[in-house]
Amino acid sequence: MVSTLLLLFVIVYFWQSIFITIHAGEAGVLYRRFGGGTVVDRVYNEGLHVVAPVNIMTVYNVRLQTVAHQMEVLSSKGLMVTLSLSIRYRPERQVLGVLHQEVGPDYLHRIILPEVEAKLRAILGQYEAEEIYTSKRGVVQEVVNESLAQVSQRFVLIDNVMITNIELPAKIRAAIESKLVEQQLAAAYEFRLIREEKEAERKRIEAGGIKTYNNIVNLSLNERLLQWKGVEATLELSKSPNSKVVIIGSGKDGLPVILNTNN
Repeated sequence: MVSTLLLLFVIVYFWQSIFITIHAGEAGVLYRRFGGGTVVDRVYNEGLHVVAPVNIMTVYNVRLQTVAHQMEVLSSKGLMVTLSLSIRYRPERQVLGVLHQEVGPDYLHRIILPEVEAKLRAILGQYEAEEIYTSKRGVVQEVVNESLAQVSQRFVLIDNVMITNIELPAKIRAAIESKLVEQQLAAAYEFRLIREEKEAERKRIEAGGIKTYNNIVNLSLNERLLQWKGVEATLELSKSPNSKVVIIGSGKDGLPVILNTNN
């Protein structure tokens, strides 16, 4: 009776240490206190597991996780740049036992963040602050992700490191933004110059065409033709119902003169 009660007491007291539930998206690593330490060749799957109270089951989240992190780096000219990062990572499930044995549950601060900071400082130290802040930001992002892929060999996978914000000293940021505005104004002015040059060229071509047309017309005209056209116009006007007086041969070049009697 006493032994049964004692057994029940032990079970109740160590309930949470004996019956371990591993939920979805998790995996477990067992530490045997008297059986060789950390079990590195087996990863415990989801479900309920019964563990001796002297042993310890450590449960890891093996899903992709995201952490926000802020750090400072020096540019190629020694300017301090503050970066805001979003790091997406997860432990490698197949080597979870080795990760637990060599690093432990705090692998984020012991492996991932130091590796990310080291890579970023090495990469961004090759660029000027203006390049990081503006034109080459996308290039820097690609180089960072390519370099951090090597970290995955150390028990964890760094899926992505996103630079969410870049902060510079206020004076430097204002100078860069002012320079960008000047560059945009210069680009707009250059565009207007090109547009005006094209418009001037169009007008020159149009004027050349008009001049050529007039030259051709002038070559086709002569004095007799003009007089004949004048006679034709006079005949058409004489047919008009309005009152008029036509004086033949009194106009310039011998053309008729038409007087409107109504006036």
